[in-house]
Amino acid sequence: MRPLDDLTHRDAGWSGLRALVTGLGVTGFAASDALLQHGAQVTVLDPGNATEKQETQAGILGILGADVRRGPEHVAAWPQDARGPLEVDVVVTSPGWPPTHPVLAAALERGIPVWSEIELAWRLRPRVGAAPWLVVTGTNGKTSTVQLLTSMLQAAGLRAIATGNVGTPVLDAVQHPDPYDLVAVELSSFQLHFTHSMSPLASCVLNLAPDHVDWHGSLEAYAADKARIYERTQVACVYNVQDPQTEAMVEQAEVVEGCRAVGFTLGTPGLSMLGLVDDVLADRAFVEERRTSAAELGTLADLAQASGGDGTTAPAPHLVANALAAAALARAAGITPAAVREGMRRFRSDAHRMSVVGESDGVTWVDDSKATNPHAALAALRSYPDIVWVAGGQLKGAEVEELVAEVAPRLRAVVLLGTDRGRIAEALARHAPEVPVHDAGVTDHGDMAALDRVMDDVVARCAERARPGDVVLLSPAAASLDMFPSYGSRGDTFAAAVRRRLGEARP
Repeated sequence: MRPLDDLTHRDAGWSGLRALVTGLGVTGFAASDALLQHGAQVTVLDPGNATEKQETQAGILGILGADVRRGPEHVAAWPQDARGPLEVDVVVTSPGWPPTHPVLAAALERGIPVWSEIELAWRLRPRVGAAPWLVVTGTNGKTSTVQLLTSMLQAAGLRAIATGNVGTPVLDAVQHPDPYDLVAVELSSFQLHFTHSMSPLASCVLNLAPDHVDWHGSLEAYAADKARIYERTQVACVYNVQDPQTEAMVEQAEVVEGCRAVGFTLGTPGLSMLGLVDDVLADRAFVEERRTSAAELGTLADLAQASGGDGTTAPAPHLVANALAAAALARAAGITPAAVREGMRRFRSDAHRMSVVGESDGVTWVDDSKATNPHAALAALRSYPDIVWVAGGQLKGAEVEELVAEVAPRLRAVVLLGTDRGRIAEALARHAPEVPVHDAGVTDHGDMAALDRVMDDVVARCAERARPGDVVLLSPAAASLDMFPSYGSRGDTFAAAVRRRLGEARP
């Protein structure tokens, strides 16, 4: 097996490297293509339930020289060739493959290094002049924070890009012929698990709550993988003052000498923190006289239009927290307060994250389908005083007791759908027995006509219960794949049903 210590940049000796790539999705194709470009010998394994696009990509990789093996028989155990077990120098894996997968477990047993595509991308940067990375993880808020950060960097006149789990694949970004000045990278715990040498300019864990326990095996293992983002950080490890677990991660990290811990808080910032002073986002970390003064980075009004409203409503607390985290990372990279403010003003939240999809008769309808776990749903539910809540789906092993207990006083009514709706109903019966609950059931994945009918029923039940001043909030606290192709599809189906309902309601 070949040593890999010298493969630290794109001009190293990649030729002849024997690489096994697991999965033929976006990650697998990008990794295989990059390795082939650099002269590696590539074998690709995939269970074979591919889309038409993946069928095409498999053909392309075959033409380029990859050995593409598709079908469940190829992923049940370590692959073989005519001489016996396949000889491999490194495995590059897709995020959906847990460490317990038979192929990955076999690689680890054989002492074969396993890399994420993030590890591969880090090692494929140019030898000289590589763009620094600003990296973000957390249970919730990663995408918004990375997009806010990118907006701030671009407002400073830099060529910057959002990448990782959002925007451009990171392998494409690091190999772009027109180099970037800075790269903002959203990282999942899956990606961090097999990332070993990344050394970011600045890093951040936004928050930590139970999620993906089924993949990691325990909450402790999930947290440990999140904490890996701080390792080898060069300038600033950014943590959430209101989430002590993130500060503990920084304290335990092995960082580059001189790296600082920088907190962000929705309260008044202390020394080496960013926070709020009245309606001002203030920096007491990256100013010379931080013991006695702070820099103004912007105001809540600068964020007011980010979620698609008319700009008169104060931004949700989670969005403010994300903006402060993004600002801390930007300031670590030397971005001016003026550019941070301008980046916040330009920013608009993605669809499906607290997006207003309709208003009628004093009732506001909000799509927060991206809230795929209880922690994300809590951020949305805390933002409104009177709510008709639409929830349910796949809880992925997460608990909902604390969520339901906290938000019970805000609930006008609840409409439940999806596989694990019964667990939410049980929690409601214990903590909010007086709140009306409607069970909309579950529909087979992919039957879009049936899904439209279910969502029409959901919206009709919500309309019956909502009163002027209420918010009807789709914030499921659960994943969508039991019924929908994605959380985006779930949100789109909800929004379409709302538009149908409001269209009928108009004179």
